[in-house]
Amino acid sequence: MSADPGIEGAAGPEGRLAALEDELASVKAELEDINLLYQATIEHGEAVEDQLAEANLALQVTQKRLSEELTEAANYIFSILPEPRKETPRTEWLLVPSTELGGDSFGYHEIDGDHIAFYLLDVCGHGVGAALLSVTAINVLRSAALPNTDFRDPGAVLSALNEAFPMERQNNMYFTIWYGVLKRSTGELRYASGGHPPSVLRKADGSVVTLSTPGIAIGMLEAMSYRAAQCAIGEGDRLHIVSDGTFEVETAPGEMLEFPVFVERLARSASPDEVLDWVRGLNGPGPLPDDFSLLNIQF
Repeated sequence: MSADPGIEGAAGPEGRLAALEDELASVKAELEDINLLYQATIEHGEAVEDQLAEANLALQVTQKRLSEELTEAANYIFSILPEPRKETPRTEWLLVPSTELGGDSFGYHEIDGDHIAFYLLDVCGHGVGAALLSVTAINVLRSAALPNTDFRDPGAVLSALNEAFPMERQNNMYFTIWYGVLKRSTGELRYASGGHPPSVLRKADGSVVTLSTPGIAIGMLEAMSYRAAQCAIGEGDRLHIVSDGTFEVETAPGEMLEFPVFVERLARSASPDEVLDWVRGLNGPGPLPDDFSLLNIQF
């Protein structure tokens, strides 16, 4: 039996051409969809790039402003430090923060015609908070703004500071301090320490004494009573008041500079810069791990 002519005609060239045209139309439609998606992706990418560029510019502006403000804060901290004394007792000092803002500060001032105070403090940590507490405490000492306190008595001063700056009200920050008062008429130096490294007294005869008293850092515990000690100061003696950043450096991996070695080198130094160069040589490249503060007093 022969094939049906109608069926053969439908399956002939015209039918196959119609099928190809339908398939081509479908492909064109898919291609248009893909092109639309591609264009949308490009436009979205450009929008994202624009947003990233704007965000990066805003970040640069913010970083520049913060850098300027940190520089301004650092300049203020240095501006409140005392000028070196030219008259006896003469002073020279060096403060090198390990970051933009550190927690070390120091000062000296005449209490009255016969008494002069010297002090150095070190707030735990670094940054804005530590710098603010350091400046506040120094200003309190410099302006004698502790009520009912005899600033000629180092123990009384530290006890009053401990009451005025409890760490619970200072964002859990505390500070160490060495505070001494020289009575000119007798050559007596009274001093007290709150968790601070000993000061180093190099006598005119070449002997070396470390000066410290028991006592924890200021603000750590309430109702602490600090006691003063005393020693005689003679002409030609030299006192070095230090922060722990002057000697807490590694001399080798895992090995710290021993304090007696530091004391021996400090006692025969000619200037704070000489000590800094020596400590940096031990520490190696890069900044020191903590603020370097050294106050020398020549009697």
